[in-house]
Amino acid sequence: MTTYTCFKAYDIRGKLGEELNPDIARRVGRAFAEGLGARRVVLGQDCRASSAELAQAVAEGLVAAGVEVLDLGLCGTEEMYFATTALDADGGIEVTASHNPMDYNGMKMVRRGSAPLDAGSGLARIKALAESGAFAEARAGGRVVDAAGVRAAFVARVLSFVDLGALRPLKIVVNAGNGAAGPTFDAIAAALAAAGAPLQFVRMHHAPDGSFPHGIPNPLLPENQPVTAQAVVAAGADMGVAWDGDFDRCFLFDAQGNFVAGEYLVGLLAAVFLAKEPGAVIVHDPRVIWNTQDVVAKAGGRTVAAPTGHAFLKQALRDTGAVYGGEMSAHHYFRDFMSCDSGMIPWLLVAELMGRSGHSLADLLALRRAAFPSSGEINFRVSDAKAVVARIETVYGPQARTRDDLDGLSLDFGDWRFNLRSSNTEPLLRLNVESRGRVDLVEKAVAEISDLIRAAG
Repeated sequence: MTTYTCFKAYDIRGKLGEELNPDIARRVGRAFAEGLGARRVVLGQDCRASSAELAQAVAEGLVAAGVEVLDLGLCGTEEMYFATTALDADGGIEVTASHNPMDYNGMKMVRRGSAPLDAGSGLARIKALAESGAFAEARAGGRVVDAAGVRAAFVARVLSFVDLGALRPLKIVVNAGNGAAGPTFDAIAAALAAAGAPLQFVRMHHAPDGSFPHGIPNPLLPENQPVTAQAVVAAGADMGVAWDGDFDRCFLFDAQGNFVAGEYLVGLLAAVFLAKEPGAVIVHDPRVIWNTQDVVAKAGGRTVAAPTGHAFLKQALRDTGAVYGGEMSAHHYFRDFMSCDSGMIPWLLVAELMGRSGHSLADLLALRRAAFPSSGEINFRVSDAKAVVARIETVYGPQARTRDDLDGLSLDFGDWRFNLRSSNTEPLLRLNVESRGRVDLVEKAVAEISDLIRAAG
C-alpha cells in the first residue's frame, strides 16, 4: 500500500508531484467524504498556481462519493471555516499551502461545526482510506454548487465583532502579499465605507498572483517585514497590516513601522474582549505568557494555557467557553467565530481600540513591552532535539522555581523564564525567553542557552 507523506500532524502539506498531485487530491476528497460520512462539503482554494487543479481533483473525489460540493472559489481559510457552519455542511476543505515554498501545496480540513479533525482517528482514517483506495461504490447525486455568495454573510460576521461607532479616522496600509486576502479585504472595506467608517486604506501587493512576484507572503519572517514597515512610514499611516497566503494570520505594524510581536497582540486583544465581557476566559499558548497573564488578571479575567497548535487552541476554547485565544505566531481564535482563527478580525479590533482609547498603537504597547520584554522565537536546527532539551534541562532544571511540561520544557526562575520546544511542523527547536522588566536578563539567557544548544546539537 502507498504511504502518503503529505499527511502532517494537523493537515495536509506536500511537495508538488512527489507528495501531492491531482490523483492524491482526488483520493483525499473521496476519503474525506467517506471517512466523515459527509453529504455536503465546503471547498475553497488559495491563489497558488496549482490550487485550481488540486481543488478540481478534490471536488471530483467528493462528487464520486455523492457529495454536494459548495464551491467558494478563491477565498481564505477562515471563509471556509465560516461557510462550513453557515451553510450547514458536514465538513470543509481549503486547498492552500499558506506560507510554504512555491513548489508546495496542501489542504486544511474541518468537520461539521467547523471543528478540527481529530488528529488520531479523524485524520488517520482519511489517510488510511486515501492510501488504500478501498472506497465504497461511487454514489449518484454528487454535484458542484457555486457558493461564493456566502462572502457577504462572512463580512457581516467579521464586522459584528467591532463597534463601528468607536472608530476614528485612521490611515491603514494593507499588504496582501499577492495572496488570497485582496478580494476579501475589498469586500470588508466596501462594507465599512457603506457604514460610514472613517478608515482610509493604502493597498499594496494587493492582487492575487500565484507566482508571488514579491515573494511568498509570510510576514513573520524578519526579512519580509521591512517592505510593509517602510510603506507605513512613507504613507504617514497610523498602522500597517500584512497577511500570509491564506490570511488566517495577520501581522501589525505601528506608525513608526515597528513590527508588533505576537505575544503583545494577544494581550491587547485579551484586554479588548475583557472590556466587553468582564470575567471571561482567555486561552494562550505556553511559549510567552507573562504579559498576557498580567493583562488578563488586571482586567478580572482568567487564563488557560493550551499546547501550541490550532487543534489544541480550538479545543481549549470549546472546552472552556473562552471568548478569545491567541498564539504568539499570529493565530487568533474567537468563540463567536466558531472557535476558529481569523486574520481579518484582529486588525479591526485594534482599530476600534485605537479609536476608543485615543492612543496610537505604539502607545498602547509601550508599557507592555517594557514590563515584559521577550526574545521573540529563536529557531535552531539540531540533529537530536530530545538530547538537546535533556542537556538544557540538566543545566537549568535545578535552578528553576517551577517547571511546566505542557508543551516542551518551560522553566520559571522568578524574574525570567524560558520555553524550549520542538516544532510540530518543521525540524526545528524553538526557544522563547521572557523576563519581568529586565532586558539584560533576556539577552544573557538567550546567549547562554543558544551556546548550549549549538554545543549539544
